[in-house]
Amino acid sequence: MIDDDNIPDRDAGINGYQKIDRYNPELIKDLSANYHKVLELIGEKPDREGLLKTPERMAKAMLFLTQGYDLSAKDILESAMFKEDYSQMVIVKDIEVYSMCEHHMLPFFGKAHVAYIPNGHVVGLSKIPRVVDVFARRLQVQERLTNEIRDCIQETLQPIGVGVVIECRHLCMSMRGVQKQNSVTTTSAFTGEFLKEKTRTEFLDLISSRLS
Repeated sequence: MIDDDNIPDRDAGINGYQKIDRYNPELIKDLSANYHKVLELIGEKPDREGLLKTPERMAKAMLFLTQGYDLSAKDILESAMFKEDYSQMVIVKDIEVYSMCEHHMLPFFGKAHVAYIPNGHVVGLSKIPRVVDVFARRLQVQERLTNEIRDCIQETLQPIGVGVVIECRHLCMSMRGVQKQNSVTTTSAFTGEFLKEKTRTEFLDLISSRLS
């Protein structure tokens, strides 16, 4: 089965960042069969007109939402590292985050703000959001997601410090459970210079500002 969506073929042994335009037909078939059963178990009729293609759509959607398992954030960073004599803070803020809570498999979404202080190397700016996507496109908890982004940048670039702040709304809180629609969860993780109050405060001030 071929589709225009960018879905990784999990059996292809991909370990890196590249565009994949093919589904694994066997995987789609197996996932679709399971989603067909789920629809039956919740009291639906998966063979009615409106649901005929739903199991396959669900299978493709799940592969898209979890494509991060087949990608290497380290490879993404290493593909665009450049020697540069720059030692001030680099910030990429307001990066859109879409992920799936591993406890209920419901979405959480929001924004990530990522900063690092170079130590001889900088990275292409587009690679920072891609790293966020790699870890977000897995079953996650926000706390681990924050740490994974921080650790990958620190271990790959070896900068003077890394700072990550993520702000998200969780549908497992607003649609079920406590049903608090307006709550936002904020997590942060720091290394190196960002552990110092002055540097951390500068970072937090910059991500909260709106430059004209």
